[in-house]
Amino acid sequence: MKITTDGIVIRERIVKESDKVITVLTRDNGVVSAYAAGAKNIKNPKSTATGLLTYSQFVFYKRNERFTVDEAHAKEIFIELRSDLEKLALAQYFCELVGELVSEGGFSEEPLRLTLNSLYLLCKDKRPPALVKAAYELRLMSLCGFMPNLICCSGCAAYEHPAMSFIPADGELLCGDCAGVAKNHRIVTGLGVTTAMRHCIYSEFDKLFSFSLSERSLPILEKAAEEYVICQLDRNFKTLEFYKTIRGGVSQ
Repeated sequence: MKITTDGIVIRERIVKESDKVITVLTRDNGVVSAYAAGAKNIKNPKSTATGLLTYSQFVFYKRNERFTVDEAHAKEIFIELRSDLEKLALAQYFCELVGELVSEGGFSEEPLRLTLNSLYLLCKDKRPPALVKAAYELRLMSLCGFMPNLICCSGCAAYEHPAMSFIPADGELLCGDCAGVAKNHRIVTGLGVTTAMRHCIYSEFDKLFSFSLSERSLPILEKAAEEYVICQLDRNFKTLEFYKTIRGGVSQ
């Protein structure tokens, strides 16, 4: 059976001398792992199209639950990411995260759209990387069944409070008056960051990245989103640790 679909390569592994096994976030078939014969050879027509972070049209051949790449044609290679180690590291984290959340045959059209838009924004410097990262994490988690409850305080149902807090382990808000009942670690987000978090998960997709925060508030948003991911999935990400190492080295 042949399957034609678009997708972005989120992982590649070299096997033998010239072959690859690639993992692709597809538009219609979730995450697919496929064998790409000869794709390591730069003269092979499939070489560029099967590279990491390349968005391509694929023709997969499926037999006995195994996929092979029959054809592949690159549509976007996000070349700007490859000349900026910090952005490349962040993009690889996005790939690892979406690979964790989307399964083979699972819902993937919106995660793919989100990933492509986020990579485009990184390439073109349209938005601060920290903002793109937080928005990506919160929206992707929400799309994949891990939407936090940010409608109101879980204690008293207050919608706003100057000292609003977010509880990453619970995915809930507490107002300043109810914060004393928190059993788990909380992050004081206040009104601005709380509003930004709500925007990340509840806004229309086309408006997802259309917000801004001060230099003081943006790190709080990034911390809240990142800790939520780690708490809910109960794991660390090597690519995230590498990104933080690179960013730390760049900022010093």
